[in-house]
Amino acid sequence: MSSPEVPTRGPARPGPYVISGILLLIAIVVPLYVPAYSYDEPRLGGIPFFYWYQMAWIPVTAALVGISYWLVTKEDRRRRESVRSRLADGVER
Repeated sequence: MSSPEVPTRGPARPGPYVISGILLLIAIVVPLYVPAYSYDEPRLGGIPFFYWYQMAWIPVTAALVGISYWLVTKEDRRRRESVRSRLADGVER
């Protein structure tokens, strides 16, 4: 006989996923809009703006991805805890 299916996660809230999607969209779309940074001036240490602007996006993108990861894992942890607490109380749906 098979055991009844027990959910591993509770219902999701859309907020963290929407915010994560927006942050990741920013990290992808903004560097793709080349007319915003296709200039030679201002130079930073002799490096044209075109190059140092792209290099500046590396840590910004890493931060945006890190924040997105944190939001999604926090929401997943909350969803798992809601099921664990419900099962510990003996209430199954």
